[in-house]
Amino acid sequence: MLAAGRDADRLAALADELDVPTASVDAARPDSIDEAVQAAAEQFGGVAGVANCIGSLLLRPAHSTSDAQWNETLQTNLGSAFAVVRAAAKLMRNDGGAVALVSSAAAQIGLPSHEAIAAAKAGVEGLVRSAAATYASKGIRVNAVAPGLVRSNMTRDIWGSEQAAESSLQMHALGRFGEPREIAAALAWLLDPENNWVTGQVLAVDGGLSSVLPRPTARPRT
Repeated sequence: MLAAGRDADRLAALADELDVPTASVDAARPDSIDEAVQAAAEQFGGVAGVANCIGSLLLRPAHSTSDAQWNETLQTNLGSAFAVVRAAAKLMRNDGGAVALVSSAAAQIGLPSHEAIAAAKAGVEGLVRSAAATYASKGIRVNAVAPGLVRSNMTRDIWGSEQAAESSLQMHALGRFGEPREIAAALAWLLDPENNWVTGQVLAVDGGLSSVLPRPTARPRT
């Protein structure tokens, strides 16, 4: 396995923990993604699976989202996903393989002030289905995981705020936030060759956010 990211310190810590090689990538530079996938192929003699775990969270309504914020959200989420699919497909066309991307429950359910990220992640889901159709004959599977709110550094402003956390929890039928290991497990399942009859799918790992209406909280009678 080769781990790639833009934070050199976190990459170094991951390399020590897992004893794996690393590569520096930046979502704003698609060529760096090509280089990382190529480096993995050279290191291991080929590439059998690639997971793109890049994401961002811009909580702004459309009228207060700048062009720069919109473009950054699209490039970080959709642009990087496209670059991963393109790079992986070039190397997997002979022997097949699997690509796993990350969408969001926001692409399936209307959430306030999620316009930019919802649009970007909906694009990821369209990419999954089209690429799965394009490369199926080459034995390349393309799928995605769509999380709800996961307890991570990126979402700390939400789960770290008592008011925001309570509001978000009420939308998740299982009554808790997701954990990074649960998303990682879903990605690993999609990449596993044992599951090689699964392609073009978006797996919701979201505590029911996108499909289950939570039980209403009873109000006291007056």
